[in-house]
Amino acid sequence: MKLNSLNALAGLTLLSLGLLSACGSKPKTDVYTGTAAVQGHVYFTADESFSPIMDELVDVFNAQHPGDTVEAIYTNELDAINMLMENKVWLAVATRDLSDKERANLKERHFLPITKKICYDGLALICHRSNPDSMITVKDLARILRGEAKQWSDIFPNSKLGEIDVCFDSEKSAAVHFCVDSLLDGKPINSPNIAAVKSSPEVINYVEKTPSAIGIIGNNWLNDKRDTTNVTFKKEITVMGVSKMDSAAAYNSYKPYQYNLAMGYYPLIRTIYVLVNDPMRALPYRFSNFLTLPVGQLIIFKSSLLPVQGNMEVRNVEITNE
Repeated sequence: MKLNSLNALAGLTLLSLGLLSACGSKPKTDVYTGTAAVQGHVYFTADESFSPIMDELVDVFNAQHPGDTVEAIYTNELDAINMLMENKVWLAVATRDLSDKERANLKERHFLPITKKICYDGLALICHRSNPDSMITVKDLARILRGEAKQWSDIFPNSKLGEIDVCFDSEKSAAVHFCVDSLLDGKPINSPNIAAVKSSPEVINYVEKTPSAIGIIGNNWLNDKRDTTNVTFKKEITVMGVSKMDSAAAYNSYKPYQYNLAMGYYPLIRTIYVLVNDPMRALPYRFSNFLTLPVGQLIIFKSSLLPVQGNMEVRNVEITNE
């Protein structure tokens, strides 16, 4: 599914996350009923790519807090933050902090927003398992997104795969925002062959069926044993190694695994934030605290993401054959 509108939308992503005309808007009564003294039911928003880890965090929190219920609304990052700014929810999970304009807008409306780092993840690149070229440089990825490299042979001269198809989970997702902000210096994506689907599993399905594709997803979808559909274990995909160097080779290309994130080897690393605008410091605020406390951080650690509070111990293991 080719989306010509993605170029324009990606270019507007950073601009459209500024001031919103939400002054005077009221939260719906069925969205927020919790207070500091009573139990309640609240919704929060998150980019769809975080659904595997957020589902588990929500399940554990709700189990530990009888009578309290938090529930996720999965959407794209742009809409997730817009809903927070419009007082439709009081908590959002995103790959960026509030901008200065957004924070000032909330304070002008007498809110005191709080933002916290909860973990780090890697933006993973996946290709069809039949693709022999599974290592790429950051520079070449940027060339693809700028539309400078349109054919696989523009990067790998011996490739016979033809045009490069780039697949995102959504035209307004956190993945698009990261690529525009961190790889293209705020300039719009200009690749002629863009496919945008509706979810991370659909990106994986697209790449499985498209030998010429590169899929861009969050790394928590790669090794998530809680995913009962086994979308990564049974699919014909390969996780690409990514290099900071001018030429990608086995010794300088890394995959978005936890160790590589912790050591700073993987170049496409993102910080995940929880954005809270809870005027009563009630259930949304308590859930945000849970995400940074030991139980929440341990769940994040077991999901293959890197918790902000984690102290990872690396040991050398010697294996002998006797």
